[in-house]
Amino acid sequence: MCATDMRAAAVLAVPFLIRIAADVRHPHRADALAEVSCPARARHFGVASRDQLLLHRTATQHDGFYDDYGVEVSGYPAGWSIAAARASIAADTALLRTLLDDPDPAIRIRAAYALATASDPDHAVRAAFLTRIAAEPDPIVRAALALATAEATRAHPDPQTTEWIREQWRDGTQAPEVRLAAAIGWLCLTEEPTPHDLRSAVDDLATYERAHAMDTLPWMAGAGGSDETGLRRCVRKMLHPEQPDPVGFDDPWSQHSR
Repeated sequence: MCATDMRAAAVLAVPFLIRIAADVRHPHRADALAEVSCPARARHFGVASRDQLLLHRTATQHDGFYDDYGVEVSGYPAGWSIAAARASIAADTALLRTLLDDPDPAIRIRAAYALATASDPDHAVRAAFLTRIAAEPDPIVRAALALATAEATRAHPDPQTTEWIREQWRDGTQAPEVRLAAAIGWLCLTEEPTPHDLRSAVDDLATYERAHAMDTLPWMAGAGGSDETGLRRCVRKMLHPEQPDPVGFDDPWSQHSR
């Protein structure tokens, strides 16, 4: 497939999948929505550090042709296809925002994950996340919305939203899943030293059972490996970087890229 065909495929497949997801009668709508943001993200499997998780990379090479997303197997700059997929998602943000209110929690989570990759210069997507989280009854979905808000804020910085995320992990009345997601999001948004109360809260809340439950979130599922959940890997990389990878840790990207 030539570069032009690859770009066309990235643009055409995304809206098709979004419309399948929006069709409440379609039996595979959740699976379709899970695929929407795949072409909009580059290497993210096994990525769990403060400086890399939730990051939308930009061109860095002097000639502007290649970027730090790397190159497709064909030699085609991966950043171009990723940009095309993000533009396609951005064009359908109105439709995706309606899925934040879907009766199915899996649809709501995956809609937030897809929307987090969209360009959001007027902050309408981030506002939709904040509106939905105020009404969302499911703690895992609220955790997804907190991570989506952090990802959107990393792409479009806003000190007020960063402070709101800080308040979420400090709020003892919030569900533990929300506090953990907010703590991870806040760490990715700042370069401040880790506060003692954040470290204590995360170490206390990140239980084995909760770490496995939070692998429902695509951010966490992508960050983990075969012998480590995404949450535990994020905690280790962000709060305990001196700790080595567990024995037998298998980088999911290695498998994904083969």
